[in-house]
Parts: sequence; C-alpha cells; structure tokens
Amino acid sequence: MKRMFAASLPVMMLALSSPVKAEEDAPSPVRMSQIGFETGGPKLAIIPTEASTPLPFRILDGNGAIVLEGETVVFGADEASGESVHRADFSDLSQPGEYRLTFEGGESRSFTVSDAPWSEIARDSLSLFHQNRAGIAIEERHVERADLARPAAHLDELLTCFSGTDQRGNDWPGCDHELDVTGGWYDAGDHGKYVVNGGITVWTLMDAWTRFGAAYGDGTLPIPEAGNGVGDLLDEIRWGMEFMLAMQIPDGARMAVPVGADQTPDAPDFTEIDAGGLAHHKTHNEVWTPLPLAPHEDDVPRFLYPPSTAATLNLAASAAMCARVWAGIDPDFADRCLSAAERAWDAAERHPDIYAIGDFNGGGGYGDSDLSDEAYWAATELFAATGEDRYDAAMRASPHFLGAPGAEPDTGSIAWPSVGALGTITLATAETRLPEAEREQARAALLAAADGYMDVREAEGYAFPLDPGGYVWGSNGDLMNRAMVLALASDLTGQARYRTGVIDAMDYVMGRNALDQSYVTGYGARPMLNPHHRHWAHASDPAYPRPPAGVISGGPNNANMSDPVAMEMEGSCALQACWADHIDSYAMNEVAVNWNAPFFWVAAWLDGG
Repeated sequence: MKRMFAASLPVMMLALSSPVKAEEDAPSPVRMSQIGFETGGPKLAIIPTEASTPLPFRILDGNGAIVLEGETVVFGADEASGESVHRADFSDLSQPGEYRLTFEGGESRSFTVSDAPWSEIARDSLSLFHQNRAGIAIEERHVERADLARPAAHLDELLTCFSGTDQRGNDWPGCDHELDVTGGWYDAGDHGKYVVNGGITVWTLMDAWTRFGAAYGDGTLPIPEAGNGVGDLLDEIRWGMEFMLAMQIPDGARMAVPVGADQTPDAPDFTEIDAGGLAHHKTHNEVWTPLPLAPHEDDVPRFLYPPSTAATLNLAASAAMCARVWAGIDPDFADRCLSAAERAWDAAERHPDIYAIGDFNGGGGYGDSDLSDEAYWAATELFAATGEDRYDAAMRASPHFLGAPGAEPDTGSIAWPSVGALGTITLATAETRLPEAEREQARAALLAAADGYMDVREAEGYAFPLDPGGYVWGSNGDLMNRAMVLALASDLTGQARYRTGVIDAMDYVMGRNALDQSYVTGYGARPMLNPHHRHWAHASDPAYPRPPAGVISGGPNNANMSDPVAMEMEGSCALQACWADHIDSYAMNEVAVNWNAPFFWVAAWLDGG
C-alpha cells in the first residue's frame, strides 16, 4: 500500500485525504516489497519456513485467476534473520495489475505491478529536507498536512563559541568571533546542525542533480523557492550548503584548541592557533532538549563548537563540488563556494590534526580518528573543480588513490566518517583531466565494490546486499549507499544484475525483511510510524504531528544498543530484528539527513534517473 498523500497536491485536496494509518497490519507469512513492483523488473518474495523441499506457489490476479505458477528455491538457515527461508521468484509477471502470492502455508497481501512504483516516494523523500529547515517558517501550502506547518525557529542565529566545562570537566576557552549560522537543516532527531554530516548529505544531493536533476527542476517540488528560475533540488541543496559556508572561521581569527592525534577527551591540552579558514564542527544547544519539542519552542542557548580538520575537509570537498554544479547557473555563488573550498583546504593543510574530541552536552560528537579519506575526497573534488596540480599531487599522494602502492581503493562502506568512495565516484564519473586509463581504474574500483555487494546479496537469505556485520547505527543509510554504488555499476556496464541489486536493497527497506516492516513513513502496510524526532513526536504527545511520508528509519542496529528501548532487546534479537518502531529508540529509529539523501538518490535513479 502506498502512502495516502501526495506532497505536490494542493492543500484543498490534501484536506480531503485520509491520515496515514495509525495501526499496522499483522505480519504476513510472505515478505516482499510493500509498495509493489515495476512491470519489467525483478520480483522476489521471501517465505520463512522450515520446509526442506521447494514449495509450489501461485500468483493470482484480482479475480482469483492463476496467472503464474512456480516453485520456491530453498535457501535454508539465514544468520541475519534467525530464520530458515525460501525464495519465490515471480519476475516473469509483467502485466500491470493487482495480485496475491499463495502457497500451501498461506498467502501474501495484495501487491501491485506498475510501470512507475518509485515516482512518489522519490519526491516525498526530499520533503524531509524542507521540513527540517532551520531559520524559516514551514508553511501549510508546502506540506502534506496542516499539522506539519510550524513557525520559523532559530532566526538570526548569531552565535559564538562554547566556553565552559564539558561533560568530562574540561574547561574550553571559547573564542572572540561570532558567526551568523542561520539556516541549514536540523540534522536528525534533535535541533543540532553538523558540518561533517552536512558534507556527505549535500554531496549526495548534488551528485543526484548531476545525474537526474532535470526531473527536479523549477516548480517540481513544494518549497518556497519554486518559480525562481532555478531547479528546486538545487534550491534545497543550497539551503544546506549556505549553512556549511557560514560555519567557516574568518581570516585572522585565533582560537585555543586541542591539536594532535595524541589528544584525549579526558585531558586535552589547548594550543592557540590561527583558525582562519577552518570550519566549526557543529552548532547545537548547550544541553539536550526534551522530547517532544518543536524548533520554535526551543529557547535553550546555542553555541558554535570547536573547529575540526574533519569538518574543514568536508567543507572543502562539498564546496568544491558546489563550484562545479553552480558554475553555469549562478557564477557568483560558484565563486563563493570555490573560494571557501580553497580556504578550507589551506587551513586543513596548516592544521591536519585537529580532532573532534570534546564531550559536549546537547549534541552528537561525530568524532573521527582517521581523516585520510576526508583529505582524499577533498583533494579529488578540488582537482575536479580546478584541475590544479597541487590538488592532483595531494590526491595521488593519498593511500586511497587508485594507483597508490598497495592501496585498496576506498569504495566500500560509505558513511559520514567514511567518505573516500565519494572521491573515487567523482574520478570515475565526472569530466576531469584525469588520464583515461586512471579513470578506468576508478570505474573498475566501483565495479569491484559492486561485485562484492552482489556476492553478499547471494549469501543472504533475504537476498539483499548487507552482510551480518552491517547492522550498525544507520544500517538502512549504509544499505542505500551500497545501492548507489550498484546503480553506478549498472550505469557503467548496462548489466541488469546490478539494477536487480538496487531493487533488492529498496525492497528490503520497503518490507522484504525479517520484521515484515516498511522502514519508510507513509508507505506500505506496516510503515514506520514513530521516529525518534523532536517535533514529529505524536507518539510522545498527541499535540505534535506524525511524521510526513518519505522518511527512512536508521534501521536495525545490534552494534550499539545504547538507548532504553534497545537495551531491553539486547541479546534477545536476531541481527535483522534488532529494531523497534519507538520514539525513544534513537539508536534504532532515529532519522537523519544523511540517510534520506541516498534513499532519495536511489529512489530517483529507479524512477528513471
């Protein structure tokens, strides 16, 4: 079942729509995508059963007539789900319509086959960004339900640095400068804004624009900027990019910060440095705010938190790509981005070892002890933007570069602390002065990663590209990033098997999993309803709204079961079942901009990108 709203419909029509269902269907004995299948694409269902021999199955149409018959393939014991499973492949079903799968032990829900099952979900997934904007009112005409509208919050956010004692008793000296950091996106379930998470998010959205941005041109999305002559996807990206630019420290500013890889959160030493060009790591409240709390209700003091080399390199990389993307659209903005990128690169070269070690109340740490991938990514993006020898040299000196002695190109796990693959994607797919032979090496690295993901797909009972070690915080976001690599492999080779892998990943988050759970709000018979989120907090207080459609949950997490809900489950859930649709579960059911970005990318690609 698809969601019951279309974010692009006029408000008058939305008022006549039914609300997203508040109760889930019972789990089905057949696990499959709950939004249906495309006519010419693969169609796979999973049946948990102890049967040791294949099971006959039938596909029935809406009148009960048999349109296809087949037998399951026995997979057997599946570690991740803790089940014994069979696979039922009915890809030969290509006629649009409504159907059911039946077998001796039961039947599936009704499902649809259609030409374009992804179009609404691709657009709805972008709504997370607009509705998590800071510094602007979210108007009723731009959201699917009136209760999602809210006043502007965190306006005129002229902030200075945190000074005082952190949670380990260390006294931070603060700074003499202030920055206007109004705008940007609230990162996740809280009201913080983070440069390291912003970097991968804006890059992913900009990469989507370069590939299928024409589908998200001016007037296609329900945002305030629609009609300004610029593509709506670009307008949304710019909201996040402007915040990142604003987090850069002015030239000449001096700060005392911990410097060096030997610094620890327990007893940091402070060194005064020229901080000009560095980027502050984040901005958020001085203490964690309660849940529920809408942004305009938040009156807790907010601060800038110390700069980091990681944040600075994130700014360098994303701003360099910004310069490429906006070059023919808004040359002045492109120049601003390139200037910021080059200043950030220079600052990171001066200070390559400023780590985010502070243990501050009120926001996530986003610490990262290995910055070699950020440096490689930034060098490749600046090389792509400028072609300059110094960035070429820095890129080639990286252990992540394709031709480095003993290097294994970084095309594996993609996440905010692991961004090397983004540089390789740029080298493989963007027009640069990289020699063609090396461009082919970059492509080969992407294909090798994609082949590895397809090997994982074959080894998993639920047939999708996430191995048993992958159920970490934000596993669904990691899976969508893997699907993005598979999609690029499909584009590079034209091989249908990679597209199948992308659909497998999407089918998983849409319900083909051990919990028979759609991890996306507003979509499916059993949609995620209760994300960990400060203002989409109906589960905590009925005065607050339910979430909009198109928001993806972080997903199963057995690696860091640190919230109260997860701690109750720890040790008693199979890997794929370590999840709960509970507002208090930030480790398993938070939402975040960096997870919805690849989710959008993948849905848009499947929709014809």
